Amino acid sequence: MSARGEGRVVSRFGATLLVRLPDGTVRRATARRKLQHVVCGDHVRWGETPGGLVVSAILPRRNQLVRSYFRGQPRIIAANIDQVVVVTAHRPAPDWFVVDKLLVASELLPADALLLHHKIDLPAPAGLNGMLAVYRGIGYPVPDTTTAEPATLDALRVALRGHTSILIGQSGVGKSSLTNLLVPDANARTAGLSAKAELGQHTTSVTWLYELPDGGELIDSPGIRDFTPPPMPAERYQHGFREFAPLLGQCRFHNCLHRREPGCAVRAAVEAGTIHPQRYAHYLRLLEEAGDGPGH
Repeated sequence: MSARGEGRVVSRFGATLLVRLPDGTVRRATARRKLQHVVCGDHVRWGETPGGLVVSAILPRRNQLVRSYFRGQPRIIAANIDQVVVVTAHRPAPDWFVVDKLLVASELLPADALLLHHKIDLPAPAGLNGMLAVYRGIGYPVPDTTTAEPATLDALRVALRGHTSILIGQSGVGKSSLTNLLVPDANARTAGLSAKAELGQHTTSVTWLYELPDGGELIDSPGIRDFTPPPMPAERYQHGFREFAPLLGQCRFHNCLHRREPGCAVRAAVEAGTIHPQRYAHYLRLLEEAGDGPGH
């Protein structure tokens, strides 16, 4: 009887997969035709055949990260992520609506989230420290980093241990340079695995799952560098704002979307100053993008 086992998908190149086995070795594999939606980060079941490993099943996913793609069609980028690192920087200055959109997407995966404050060696934009204090008050860890001082990444490395994490954020905030420091031999690893699996040289446009030297795993994906989560049903967005959670169910109407409804506990908290008005404004903007704004 052929050998069987389980593993985790390190990367995918068309019909070819790289699967890391429990002993740490990485093997080339193919997937059965019905499993064309297998992605980086999937836990899979495989069997050994004369032609090599064949993936026969995708094990249940914790979650899947989806982005809008061609003509608005969603595309699954990676699976089984338990921590999202939303990267902000002194330059370019944070677009706080983008930050909130990404944090909401992280909460609804669901996955843990932290807000990374990067490029701290550069002058800080006006109002930055006040906004970072708002996120710390909500409960998000906000480590400070700069690639100009590699020791500042120590707290981030600790936060990544024991997690499968992914970096997301605006263009230009330094995600690639952070990945290069966190996984210093990334290019050598991908080149070595690609050569061993005879995959050719075009490996920069695919998603990779890296083991981190200090523990944990990091998913690096070109498809996530300018990540835009697809729209969701309007009623889901309220569950992506941590500070709303204690108030949900306390509104006069059970289906309250916290816009203009009377007896709304969330709006009362905004008026009382316990929910930051900019966060609330971003919530309303997300409803508008979903087609259920104040005028609906």
